[in-house]
Amino acid sequence: MLLTRETLPETIPDIAALDELLCRPSQALIDDLAKLEGDIMILGVAGKMGPTLAGLAKAAAPGRRVIGVARFSEAGVKDWLQARGVETISCDLLNEAAIGALPKIPNIVFMAGRKFGAEGDLALTWAMNSHVPALIAQVFPRSRIVAFSTGCVYPFVPVDSGGSREEMQPDPPGEYAQSCVGRERMFEYFSKKFSTPGRLFRLNYAIDMRYGVLHDIASNVFSGKPIDVSISHVNFIWQGDAASQALRCLAHCETPTSPINVSGHEILAVRDLAAKFGKLFGREPILVGKEQPTAWLTNTSLAVKLFGLPIVDTEQLIKWTADWLQRDMPSLGKPTKYEVRDGRY
Repeated sequence: MLLTRETLPETIPDIAALDELLCRPSQALIDDLAKLEGDIMILGVAGKMGPTLAGLAKAAAPGRRVIGVARFSEAGVKDWLQARGVETISCDLLNEAAIGALPKIPNIVFMAGRKFGAEGDLALTWAMNSHVPALIAQVFPRSRIVAFSTGCVYPFVPVDSGGSREEMQPDPPGEYAQSCVGRERMFEYFSKKFSTPGRLFRLNYAIDMRYGVLHDIASNVFSGKPIDVSISHVNFIWQGDAASQALRCLAHCETPTSPINVSGHEILAVRDLAAKFGKLFGREPILVGKEQPTAWLTNTSLAVKLFGLPIVDTEQLIKWTADWLQRDMPSLGKPTKYEVRDGRY
């Protein structure tokens, strides 16, 4: 079954159904991947978003090799991928010799990086987010490279500004986001040097039922915990839509590589989202903090022009999230820390 607005389920009954939905391709994704030659390799595949992105790639292009590369330190991820036809290679991406031994695949999605716990070992954060990209860019100069980045590379902007556009110069707070600028600069430098086509995929808050801004807000409303509204506005996107756009970027690479903002096209008030969950749960949200006039927000006009609007809209995500929590379904237990203003994770 293809993913369309008409085929979206009313409810997502369990994790297996969630995985199936996240790995369900749209016709637009199938068409864009058909424009490419060669197989696909995903570096750093074992993170939160990587497995279903790999599964989505295989579902959209079943005749191609899809290869997932990671250390695979978490049990079960490798088996999950292999069960869906994704080949796996165990590799420490800090090991230059190991990177050099990887197959030279023409289409690469780079997802490796370090965020949570970044402040605990800043040297490792910079190594993962800036040094590893430089190694990858030199080993794969002839590949298309879509490199995951973050909207956190931008400075805070006024909440009524429409969000940061791609031409805005990065100027973020905190070493995590600064190291992500380093990631982008490494891919940019070697893209210019080797004429490597690419995209810098500046993603803001991909969400599924177990994780994300909506999950954080809804969980606090449901459990009666306070919600900090210091970051007063957010934008976010269904993880399946984000993964689809990342894969579609392979057919929209530029030389030299260039940034593209990926998120929901709406800029939403945290206060309003909390109120909607409060109505669904029959509970009054507890709001704390002072709403600030600036936030980390991105303008996604370019992505909408290339890919159209996300298939899953905000109202659907709110309904799914409320239903998931009310049925006491699993959470990853990893707060996004969207409310952090100093960039310290």
